[in-house]
Parts: sequence; C-alpha cells; structure tokens
Amino acid sequence: MEKTKIDWCDSTWNPVTGCLHGCEYCYAREIARRFDGGQKIRCGVKTVLYEPAIINGKKSAYPFGFAPTFCRYRLGDYAGKKGRNIFVCSMADLFGEWVPDNWIEDVFEACEKAPQHNYLFLTKNPQRYAELEAKGILRPRDNMWYGFTNIKTGSKALQLPENSNFFASVEPLLEPVRPYLTYWTIIGAETGRRKGKVAPKREWIEQIVEDCRKYDVPIFMKSSLLEVWGEPLIQEFPEGLKKHGMEGETG
Repeated sequence: MEKTKIDWCDSTWNPVTGCLHGCEYCYAREIARRFDGGQKIRCGVKTVLYEPAIINGKKSAYPFGFAPTFCRYRLGDYAGKKGRNIFVCSMADLFGEWVPDNWIEDVFEACEKAPQHNYLFLTKNPQRYAELEAKGILRPRDNMWYGFTNIKTGSKALQLPENSNFFASVEPLLEPVRPYLTYWTIIGAETGRRKGKVAPKREWIEQIVEDCRKYDVPIFMKSSLLEVWGEPLIQEFPEGLKKHGMEGETG
C-alpha cells in the first residue's frame, strides 16, 4: 500500500499489476517499464509472485514488466493502517478478461480482512462485474466501490448489478462525453508526453458538469484539469467515501 498523488484516493494498493488493453495513453505501462529492473524478462500472459523479485541485488516492483502478475506477498500491505480510501490495482485492470477469477476472489478476501478501509476498483471491462455477480464472486459491500471508465452513454448497453456501489471515470477526457448520470463521476485530462496528446476543451467539462448537476450527481475534477478549467476545481465525494479520509497509521 502506497501514498499517492491521485487526488480522489488516499493510497494505492497493487496486489495485481499489468494489463493487456494496450491503451496508447497508458501511464501505468510507462511506470512499469521504468521500474522493471532493466531486465528483458519473458513470461507467459499470467504470472504469480509469492515474494518480491530481486534483480541485481534490489527489489523490483515490476520484474515481468507490464505482463499481468499476481503479487501475493502484497495481500497483507494494509496491516496496521487506519481507515482510508484505497485505489485497488492502479497499475492493472483487475477485471480484464485475462485475469483469473481466483485472483479477484483472493483480492476481495484480503479487502474483507481489513474492513476499516474503502476500496475503489476501476476497469475498462465493466461487464465482468455482472459475470462475477452471476458466479457469486462480486462483493456488494458498503466499503467496496466498482468503477468503470470512458463508457459513453448510448455506446453500448451497460448492465450493472444491483446492490453495489458504482462510479464513472471520464479520464482521460479525449472528446465530448455524456456520463452515466446516476453515478459519482471523476473527470481528468490526459497526462504524460505522448505524441498526439489530447487537451480537453472547457466546454466538454461544462457539459458533464451540467448533466451531473441536473441529476444531483457528485463530481470530482482531477488536478490535471486546473489549467483548462481556470477556476477552483469541483471535488465532491459521495457520502460513503467522505467518512473514510486518510487518518494516518497506527504504531
């Protein structure tokens, strides 16, 4: 578990890393490449680590680069921590179609062993939520929040399970988007130095704000929007997340 500059959570936790979506604007892939120990390690699509990998005498955070990897030794990272909002798998898509069900079940089990935290998940494959619910795997808990990103209204039928907390992430904002208006909505601009990087237009943001205000949906603007928004950012949380701000560590 690590402190983070992501402004809608207090910490990140990565028991699973790696992704196969191949998004051209992916920040996580570049981070994994920088901290892979400089090794050209080839591996299968899915790998498992039971203890930190040592490369050239140092621990390597991503010894398999950005290949999907379950780092079981990280399941206990929350020990001794007070309640906070935790972004789970900021360096992966835990619900990608390549991730085995048992990896997800083990992560959920670890979450339930530390119920003082709020856990926020995020995926580009939200249909997996319904599939996991049908299997009895998805956990409809008050402190577990299931996010989906860049799914535009009308682009496809998104069937989400009932009795769970959901939120929408419009990041990066690459074009005008009409969000799902019953869910807390996070908005952010593309970061990094990618050639062809998209700078969002203020009117795109204004439309999202107008839509969300119409349905009384809380909005959270990431700091990456400060320059284009040009005024104090709107940074709202749903009620269930307000009470779990980071309070520090025990001991």
